[in-house]
Amino acid sequence: MSIDAYVFDAYGTLFDVHSAINRHAAAIGSRSDALSALWRQKQLEYTWVRALAGRYRDFAALTEEALDFALVTVAPEHAALKPALLAAYRRLDPYPEVHAVLAGLQASGKRIAVLSNGTPSMLAENIASAGVGQFIEATFSVDALRTYKTAPEVYAFACSQLKFAPAAISFQSSNRWDIAGAVAAGLRAVWINRRGQPTSIATCRRLPRSPRWTV
Repeated sequence: MSIDAYVFDAYGTLFDVHSAINRHAAAIGSRSDALSALWRQKQLEYTWVRALAGRYRDFAALTEEALDFALVTVAPEHAALKPALLAAYRRLDPYPEVHAVLAGLQASGKRIAVLSNGTPSMLAENIASAGVGQFIEATFSVDALRTYKTAPEVYAFACSQLKFAPAAISFQSSNRWDIAGAVAAGLRAVWINRRGQPTSIATCRRLPRSPRWTV
């Protein structure tokens, strides 16, 4: 079956989740990387726990809770930066190859969408600030389902909205757990392995001008 649509994860895939902290790295100092890593770790942990427990809170709330934990743990003296960091998270930098990849897919006539844990407003702001809105046909937020990836219904939701069978959709994510969820739901998947992590998957392919994209 040919691929009819390319669906992208947002955070860590299209948008650099660490760019929010990086903008304030000079003020935070040597602990900026540790702060950013812990913020992201807790943000993801909170989504998994709430999905498993069936106690949904939206991604904006969990992002704030995760930042609170990270600041208290790593850099409590920089708590005053919290509003600026949360604002920066709504205007994350796109990765360098994103524009070219999306433009290439659009030129080939493929449908392009985003499937993300982010709230609709968070995604709209990030897409607009990154200047990629002209490439993206639809944006699907888990907020409509009140659960998080890797719940099977999240991936099924994208398929139903696009009106394609799972095998006709290629799902792209930098998160290996997200790829596992998509494959379990029947989608084809491309792992954007930004950190060069080891994989047991043997088959590889490349999208236009994209580094370490593995399927």
